[in-house]
Amino acid sequence: MAALSFSPIRPSVELVRFASSLATGVRPSSFSACVSASSRRLDCHPVLPTIRPKREDGFCMVRATTEQALSDQSGSMDQVEEDVCELVSRLELTLGEGQDAADAYLVKAMKNNNGAAILLLTDVFGFNNNDTRDFAYRLSCFGYNVLVPDLFQGMPWTKDRPKSDFENWRAKHPAERVAKAIKTAADWLTEEITAAGVTKKLGLLGFCFGGGRILEVLAKDSEQQYATAVSFYPTRLDETLATRISVPILLISGDKDELCPSDKLRNIAGQIKGSEARIYPGRGHAFAHCPTSDDDEDAEDAFVVMKAWFHEKLVSH
Repeated sequence: MAALSFSPIRPSVELVRFASSLATGVRPSSFSACVSASSRRLDCHPVLPTIRPKREDGFCMVRATTEQALSDQSGSMDQVEEDVCELVSRLELTLGEGQDAADAYLVKAMKNNNGAAILLLTDVFGFNNNDTRDFAYRLSCFGYNVLVPDLFQGMPWTKDRPKSDFENWRAKHPAERVAKAIKTAADWLTEEITAAGVTKKLGLLGFCFGGGRILEVLAKDSEQQYATAVSFYPTRLDETLATRISVPILLISGDKDELCPSDKLRNIAGQIKGSEARIYPGRGHAFAHCPTSDDDEDAEDAFVVMKAWFHEKLVSH
């Protein structure tokens, strides 16, 4: 099967730090190449071993190609063959230029690409966080193209800082600049899938801080770029924006999450047609994308619920 092929990165020349990882949890490589937008499209052809690879980097070349995006997703929604996940490319890139430039991380399904694209808005730990990147990788294994922009200009919150510094850190990332980074990423992703011949709208996904920004983004979506959204335990969200949103949202959280009151999510879901709030008993903040164990049943169920939601709203619709 062919993979979704993105048209050239804008502006005309961009620095792309490009690597393909054949297993989850591997940090991006520093390998870099300069790509001319006027003559190239992005593609990744990893050299696959005959056995399942260990946790090592696999480098790919950037070269011209003309691929056609697939409009369907083969196989079961609940099963992914091992070699499918091996055919997922990872790409570090920079969007825009000057003060408007924003780094981003693109994960692209190579074998079972369904043509759907999702913009993932991160928690305060930023787009380099391993848990976030692993989650994006898992989603890409099921055929999606996932773009994760850097919302904090390379200065995310870190766990080693005292909590008393948090508001000062947050003040250095004003809402207007974060919104601009999100819009830059959304415009780039929309332009790329359109150039690839895909007519689908985007999906929007967010965790914690990013989940809270989803309502703001959708309330201002005058261009109707998005078809749906999934928001995990959103923080600092404005309930009054719900009446201005016209696309269905899936809201996921735990009833022990002090940062994300369950009643607030249910109220929001009730105001947006086709929306749903899924609340997990006994669970606290960040349980789904930062599980404490590999066999966390709630985390796995939340992933399956999210995957089915995106398949219905983006792929089957």
